[in-house]
Amino acid sequence: MAKPIYVLNGPNLNLLGAREPEVYGRETLDDLRARCERKAAALGFSLEFRQSNHEGELVAWIQEARTKAAGLIVNAGAFTHTSIAMLDALLACPVPSVEVHLSNIFTREPFRHHSYISKAVRGVICGFGAIGYELAIEALAATIAAGKSK
Repeated sequence: MAKPIYVLNGPNLNLLGAREPEVYGRETLDDLRARCERKAAALGFSLEFRQSNHEGELVAWIQEARTKAAGLIVNAGAFTHTSIAMLDALLACPVPSVEVHLSNIFTREPFRHHSYISKAVRGVICGFGAIGYELAIEALAATIAAGKSK
């Protein structure tokens, strides 16, 4: 069986639907998982969909993806703007990866304008809400089909 696409979600994303819905939308994390599973299945992929509020756990999952994933989608939440550890893990991960944000981080507070992890991913999708995850899955599927890595 083909390797899955990993979708890793960082801190506070477990609160989707309840936390600042005007910024992050009304869909819950379970809604987002279902949306991603449908899109991945339509493109012939299975999905590993995970969320953690702990930086070390996210780093461990990125390291796991090195050998177990076909591709990787990361919404690092606030760790986007602080985590050199996640950057280092992503730099060591040879599978194609995409950074996703529900909101447009460049229209928000200045501290959100910088992403540590962008340097280590193939592309960034932000500002499209939950559909951004579907766009990331499509981008990864095309990248994988073309035989490209990072």
